Amino acid sequence: MEKSAAGWGSGLMGVLIFSGSLPATRMAVADFAPLFLTSARAVIAAALAAACLFALRQKRPSGGDLISLIIVALGVVAGFPLLTALALQHVTASHSIVFVGLLPLSTAAFGVLRGGERPQPLFWLFSILGAAAVAGFALAQSGVGSLTGDLFMIAAILLCGLGYAEGAALSRRLGGWQVISWALILSLPVMAAICLATWPGDWTAIGLPAWSGLAYVSVFSMLVGFIFWYRGLALGGIAGVGQLQLLQPFFGLMLSALILHEAIAWPMLAVTLVVVLCVAGAKRFA
Repeated sequence: MEKSAAGWGSGLMGVLIFSGSLPATRMAVADFAPLFLTSARAVIAAALAAACLFALRQKRPSGGDLISLIIVALGVVAGFPLLTALALQHVTASHSIVFVGLLPLSTAAFGVLRGGERPQPLFWLFSILGAAAVAGFALAQSGVGSLTGDLFMIAAILLCGLGYAEGAALSRRLGGWQVISWALILSLPVMAAICLATWPGDWTAIGLPAWSGLAYVSVFSMLVGFIFWYRGLALGGIAGVGQLQLLQPFFGLMLSALILHEAIAWPMLAVTLVVVLCVAGAKRFA
């Protein structure tokens, strides 16, 4: 019970950190190209991860862990950021929340396939209700979609759910921060090449808000958040703790209101209450 509570607490901290990614990304893309932002944040996070691994003299993962680390890198370091950036060229940010609301289901499904978990039937009921609440709210707030953008988002959700579940299972052996650190290092050659290819032509045109946004997504969204998130999934269960992601869109919108002075409508608060109840139910039957 103590480990489960610690897992949910750590997972919630991870979700709170990830929730800041939305306003930070909005600040950053004002002056940085999306593809450069995606690769630059991975390069910066990989440099920090390498320094931590070297300073703390962490041993290299075994050959048997390599495939799992590649899956993590493809899912959360490269796949999700890149595919969502491509999707947002075709759909609005609010429309993309429809699919983000499906991420807990994706994580839970891969938790069953890759993590060997077996949640109770009522868990799936609360999980589906929570996903439907988020998707319904986002769909009501969004504009017209695009088949191309929707396909990119579906692929992003599947890869991210796989990366979360694979990383959580691997964290039980290597540790949460070690998993994301090694995954970042594995992805470094490709991300560095993309970063150089999309290098900004005029650095003087980049303002302080964009630099602040880049710093946040590089340090917190790409590294620190995963330390808490993978620890939470490993201790509290991939399927159960993964339901905390249902709260991420609402935390992100609240942070946007505080930082970017965007309005919060009462339907968002009502749906948030429904989602909290669904998360509590999922926790009970995970």
